[in-house]
Amino acid sequence: MNWAKVTPLIKPILVTVINMILQYMFDALALGSLYALGALGIALIFGVMRLVNFAHGDYIAFCVFALIMPSASAMATPFIGKLPALVLIPLVLAIGAGISVISEIFIFRRLRNANPATMMITSFALGFVIQHVLLMVYGSRPKALNLWPELNLPVEILGARFPTLQLISIGVTGVTLIALVLFLKRTRFGIEMRAAAEDFNMARMLGVRANRVILLAFAMSGAFAAAIGLMMITQTGVADIRMGVSIMLVAFIATVIGGLGSLPGAVFAAFAIGAVSVVLQAILPLEARPYRDALVYAAVIAVLILRPQGLFVPKSSLERV
Repeated sequence: MNWAKVTPLIKPILVTVINMILQYMFDALALGSLYALGALGIALIFGVMRLVNFAHGDYIAFCVFALIMPSASAMATPFIGKLPALVLIPLVLAIGAGISVISEIFIFRRLRNANPATMMITSFALGFVIQHVLLMVYGSRPKALNLWPELNLPVEILGARFPTLQLISIGVTGVTLIALVLFLKRTRFGIEMRAAAEDFNMARMLGVRANRVILLAFAMSGAFAAAIGLMMITQTGVADIRMGVSIMLVAFIATVIGGLGSLPGAVFAAFAIGAVSVVLQAILPLEARPYRDALVYAAVIAVLILRPQGLFVPKSSLERV
């Protein structure tokens, strides 16, 4: 066989295959990054309070709508969206942390001795309150908001082209995970949070301040929600009152699959769900793609039937790596 003649024919095919693999890999990582940030926010609160906060998705919408002026028009008028990124990003993260902390102080703190079902129902109620407040102030129509459109411009890596925002999402999530691990292992507040997750009553008797630990967990969870909101509005350009619900649902599923209270498990499951979603979107026939989410949830059911305790069984209620 004359390899000199065959190689020029194979090379374009190999380049195309490699580009497709890279494209799917970055799509999966970018989608998994959003799910991972959501799962971390849920797992942190559950680890400390045994609370699945279903209002977490509504924090995402609240932080996005904080960027725009109240209006019933479909075209959004920027409120704080005109600020420079170096000011806007910390401000939105602070808004997310603030709404989460306020909900803990005025709502969940009064229910700490209630049973988990009561607290879960309360989180549902809080989510509905946030949704209807946004509905009264902004109306029901989705808002178009053009925030940092340059981040949707493609960059080329090894011949494949990706939106800049995808790379930023992956990078932000990676840095967040590393920072969170270091925080939990190397700082006093992180060690107190781990102790509270292991045995809350014993930690309080040993001098850990319960309110401080819980407030810190809520603040971090709210900041994660704000980060998701910024990524979503930059990518889609549309603010909708229920925009955080789908992320919240998948993040909750990832938390359950990973093992309730296991941070590594929640992150792993979030990226796995993102990867499965992207692969199904790629391989399913066009007429079957509307059923992609149904297939993803069927896979989730199969995993939970095989391992109802989750993929990772935490040694404590807030497992560390």
